[in-house]
Amino acid sequence: MDHVRLEYLNKKAKVSLEMETEKVVPEMDELPKTIVRRVVKDKLNECSPDPDITVNKDSLLAFFESARIFIHCLSATANDICKESKRQITNADDVLKAIEEIEFPEFVGPLKASFDG
Repeated sequence: MDHVRLEYLNKKAKVSLEMETEKVVPEMDELPKTIVRRVVKDKLNECSPDPDITVNKDSLLAFFESARIFIHCLSATANDICKESKRQITNADDVLKAIEEIEFPEFVGPLKASFDG
């Protein structure tokens, strides 16, 4: 990830984190740990010849937090795009534009393909 993208995500995440008054993440903001764990392990197993990969607790926590921050950043950006269009309901095009705006254009093609499939 390049420095500019990381800086942008940090700024967006900071706004989200400043809104939290406690160190503990509110339960409604938590991602389902079993799903995140399964996605991480499945992807690592795809990428590695070693079928018995283990992920330590700190690594999983980093994945949970990274995914949560990414979703907050993406949803805030998509919401901004929606508001700029003077609409109240965010649609898939807003999300696709947001993905490009937060500088992850490589995700747009596979995401569009998943809509069609």
